[in-house]
Amino acid sequence: MEDSWGTVISVVKVWFSLVVGLIMLPSMFGLSLGITETYMTILIKTLKWATMRIQKGVQEQVTLKASPSNGIIERDDGSMEQEIGDLRHGRPRTHEGGDFTLSDVFYFSRKGIETIVEDEVTQRFTSEELASWNLLTRTNYNFQYISLRLTILWGLGVVVRYCILLPLRVTLASIGLIWLVIGTTLVGFLPNSRVKNWLSELVHVMCYRICARGLSAVIQYHNRENKPKRGGLCVANHTSPIDVVILANDGCYAMVGQVHGGLMGVIQRAMVRSCPHIWFERSEMKDRHLVTQRLKDHVHDKTKLPILIFPEGTCINNTSVMMFKKGSFEIGGTVYPVAIKYDPQFGDAFWNSSKYNMVSYLLRMMTSWAIKCNVWYLPAMVQEEGEDAVQFANRVKSAIAHQGGLLDLCWDGGLKRGKVKDTLKEQQQKMYSSMVVGDDSSSGSASD
Repeated sequence: MEDSWGTVISVVKVWFSLVVGLIMLPSMFGLSLGITETYMTILIKTLKWATMRIQKGVQEQVTLKASPSNGIIERDDGSMEQEIGDLRHGRPRTHEGGDFTLSDVFYFSRKGIETIVEDEVTQRFTSEELASWNLLTRTNYNFQYISLRLTILWGLGVVVRYCILLPLRVTLASIGLIWLVIGTTLVGFLPNSRVKNWLSELVHVMCYRICARGLSAVIQYHNRENKPKRGGLCVANHTSPIDVVILANDGCYAMVGQVHGGLMGVIQRAMVRSCPHIWFERSEMKDRHLVTQRLKDHVHDKTKLPILIFPEGTCINNTSVMMFKKGSFEIGGTVYPVAIKYDPQFGDAFWNSSKYNMVSYLLRMMTSWAIKCNVWYLPAMVQEEGEDAVQFANRVKSAIAHQGGLLDLCWDGGLKRGKVKDTLKEQQQKMYSSMVVGDDSSSGSASD
């Protein structure tokens, strides 16, 4: 028995020595020994071979054409106003005036059926579909048996992901969180000074880098000259809780959120001791003016870290950007937009919170091949004269969507769990009414 325990202890010591020496320490200082790069090269070649093998095994190849809606119905890029305008353009006008004819009913009926079958809102809360299988059970398309070699490769992949990558990532995540709690707690005892701020940022960035390396995250940062500066507001699209890790891996931010209990509460209390993060009690979150005032006080202090906010308020599936809440844009100050786009080939980063709890989601992340994404820092933006908070939010949202190659949707992400507001219904009704009537109203008034 003693020999067995001695063997186990020796294996654990070797395991931690390798993890700390080859992965943790280099990641803390932003260095790489080439392990992740080699792993990604092998992974890309393996997935490429698997894709070619699938294509050869399918007798009648079906190309899954990626449409803007990323679904079963292929839609054009144009709006309904453009489509109905083009439809009416090549049609002679009636003697009575106006644009509406009875044949328009067929167009609106088709659009209505398409919306019932697949609307552009609820599909944003489901995982993004892939054109080819990535040897993960992370797609709704059921790829059937192709060959023995492909099945063996999938089995080896399961062993690698659950027996090697999962323990490694759990170890790194545990080390990162423990170091975050201990480091921020120790820094919190220091008096307020530049040294304390420097140490706090160093501890935060190191811990996030360890966690990012634990997810095998391969991140490309673009336009670093536009990185958020102190006293500003960093605004980004939201796909996953690890968005925070992805962004904080390249710089330190002040976080905003609700006070939690349990392990999350311990982490929050430790973090706020060394850095001015903004945590709200549940009762305070309901007081909009109190929240806004605390955020304004933080932004107007040019010595404090930029605040990181996700104005969508919920996770969207990496294909679109949905409505930004205007509250974040009523604070004032400079807004630094950031676009985040994940590569779904190596793993699905989207968190469907209505389907998976946090533990299940993290298990899926840690058993994926890797997390690969691009981050674009956009030029700073300020509210223009005569522009209200809603218009400013839409302008920032459009810039993020354009840079990240995402669909720019006006719908509220709150529809993930709530119902459509009456004001939005009335707005859509007025839009459809104007399209149906066309120039009838204007021609009628002219004849009077």
